[in-house]
Amino acid sequence: MAVALSTLVEEADRYLGSARIQDYCPNGLQVEGRPQVRRIVSGVTASQALLDAAVEANADLVLVHHGYFWKGENPCITGMKQRRLKTLLKHDISLLSYHLPLDLHADVGNNVQLARQLEITVEGPLDPDNPRIVGLVGSLSEAMTPRDFAHRVQTALGREPLLIEGDGMIRRVGWCTGGGQGYIDQAVLAGVDLYLSGEASEQTFHSARENGISFIAAGHHATERYGVQALGDYLARRFALEHLFVDCPNPI
Repeated sequence: MAVALSTLVEEADRYLGSARIQDYCPNGLQVEGRPQVRRIVSGVTASQALLDAAVEANADLVLVHHGYFWKGENPCITGMKQRRLKTLLKHDISLLSYHLPLDLHADVGNNVQLARQLEITVEGPLDPDNPRIVGLVGSLSEAMTPRDFAHRVQTALGREPLLIEGDGMIRRVGWCTGGGQGYIDQAVLAGVDLYLSGEASEQTFHSARENGISFIAAGHHATERYGVQALGDYLARRFALEHLFVDCPNPI
């Protein structure tokens, strides 16, 4: 079965509420391909490896979390950017991308989906007074040591995380997928025992140690694999389409 590209994009925009969210890039249709969609290939980032996999899979549309045209980047279509766009245009494949809308969504969002992977019960936003901070806080069903929770993360995500081990047991957790390590101060104010993000910065170590909490960096890519899969599954069910998630390995 096929659906009009315009219909699919309209539904994705509506479902994620993307028009209401200020972002660092355009959300929605970034590259227009053929007018009908039968097969979606999804992935975290619209890298050349993902585009090549989409061509091989005869996809009509590529759905990603990290697309193109970021604020402050060089707008010239040269080098890597030229090769990526050439691949899409040559094969008439659309690129559909959602950044913060996919982090924030209450069902298919990266942060909610990661909580399901790690068996965390969501309690609410990391900073209720700042809606641009997309992280969440939640609780575990029973207290765990930092190392035991790190093992849970490794088992769920398939990679060994960086653990900065605090003093106490872990019951209340704060997290923000991807590059959310800078929100550790909000996590401290929220009273969590452990804060988890995708990446770590040099100062993250000191913030965790001096505030007496544990910290885990589980990988930007690894923590953001699940939202785009869930959105792709939603669109596939909604329009009776084929959906294939392609995980292009990324150690960061």
